Amino acid sequence: MANYIPDGIEVVLQSENGLLGMGPFPIEGKEDADLINAGKQTITTLDGSAFFDSAMSFGMIRSGKVDLTVLGAMEVADNGDIANWKIPGKMVKGMGGAMDLVASAKNIIVAMRHTSKSGSSKLLPSCSLPITGINCVKKVVSDLGVFDITENGFLCIEHAPGVSLEEIKEKTAGRLTISENVKEMSI
Repeated sequence: MANYIPDGIEVVLQSENGLLGMGPFPIEGKEDADLINAGKQTITTLDGSAFFDSAMSFGMIRSGKVDLTVLGAMEVADNGDIANWKIPGKMVKGMGGAMDLVASAKNIIVAMRHTSKSGSSKLLPSCSLPITGINCVKKVVSDLGVFDITENGFLCIEHAPGVSLEEIKEKTAGRLTISENVKEMSI
């Protein structure tokens, strides 16, 4: 995430494993295996970064100090429900901090693939997997486009380069509306 913040914009990134002030990914060959984010990716720190324990980290999250969170998901319903922690019958090491984040962050964005490996839509009328949060997602960014969650379901506001609106319609199982001002995503 830090790799994509434009110059002149100040954003303070928190990693739920206990870091405030997360910097971009390190240059290849300069990685420090002890400096990782919650996804176990090596990262860097910025001037003024702070390290703390999980209790402090989750205290920040649960007290509403996180303005925006970006999460992955296995499914998102057209009313903003999210399922991102368990597939029944599969071994799970733990749900992580997703439930705390969706219950406490002010703005929740999901970044995900639009379809499963088998080609089934992951943007659905309702989630079939165990729910992480109810009616909490505000926006979905998929490999096909950008979708606001509205009272009428998914609103496509941008489509990925080379992706037609027809393809998006075919691959979205939930309620879908195309914005009058839909545009191609700029990457």
